Amino acid sequence: MKNTILVVGSVALDSVQTIHGRTKRALGGSAVHFSLSASRFSPVQMVGVVGEDFPAPFRRFLKRRNICQKGIEVLPGKTFHWKGKYDRDFKNATTIATELNVFQHFQPRLNSEHSGCGVLFLANIDPDLQRKVLDQMGKPRLVACDTMNYWISLKKPSLLKLLRKVDMLFVNEEECRQLTGEYNLIKAARLIMKMGPKGIIVKRGDAGAMLFFKDNVLSVPAHPIEKVVDPTGAGDTFAGGFMGYLAAAPDWKNFNVIRRAMSYGTVMSSFSVEDFSVKRVGRLSKGEISSRYKKYVDALNIK
Repeated sequence: MKNTILVVGSVALDSVQTIHGRTKRALGGSAVHFSLSASRFSPVQMVGVVGEDFPAPFRRFLKRRNICQKGIEVLPGKTFHWKGKYDRDFKNATTIATELNVFQHFQPRLNSEHSGCGVLFLANIDPDLQRKVLDQMGKPRLVACDTMNYWISLKKPSLLKLLRKVDMLFVNEEECRQLTGEYNLIKAARLIMKMGPKGIIVKRGDAGAMLFFKDNVLSVPAHPIEKVVDPTGAGDTFAGGFMGYLAAAPDWKNFNVIRRAMSYGTVMSSFSVEDFSVKRVGRLSKGEISSRYKKYVDALNIK
């Protein structure tokens, strides 16, 4: 199972409003967006929690995408629900309501199949829970995690303990600076790498992403999209494409492999914003992914 990815994170119902319309209690959550993207490249097993109200059609949808849901626990109560609205330029999201519901009591429990996965992605959850998950794992060959400014402010000591044990960290520009106190992104990333991670991926929204790995620095632009409909989950979709490609590679530490993973993450993220919720990524074909990837790397002259 060295190529199988275990992802631990939120499974949610999202109600989103943008200039192109709105959706009510649609499928969402960090683990879901990640899994749908990563499963295009590698087998995925998902660990999360939902309430009794979680729609059966969503379960069937994930099953058709070959995502293992044995780790999805159903608890009495309602599923995590986020309600938000985006500005016209999509740069800022206003949270209208965050209803944690059963997610508030989430305690990830892994079975023997989960702990034997070769790749682990710890989506954006409490770093105490992330560390508990890692403690239940065998010896994964690749461990990556995501975090956010809330955890950096509230539980920085716990996060720092986690970072000693991970290979890759996903953060945005603000989080990178907050974690280090350094404004310059290159200097900030170097400081984070001294905390433990071998690589840092800095998500920059419509400006693309930056990769720091050993002595290498790589900046990739976002794929241009004519009509952005809903950016919810774009960062998790990027991480899914990136990690999915790395998991399928014999040697993920090869910089050329990581560079291609950045391009696949960018391409997968570009698809995700073209429709609400997971609709666009959910109906993607391999041909569409390959075609957009080729156009993207050809334009950038990446081999």
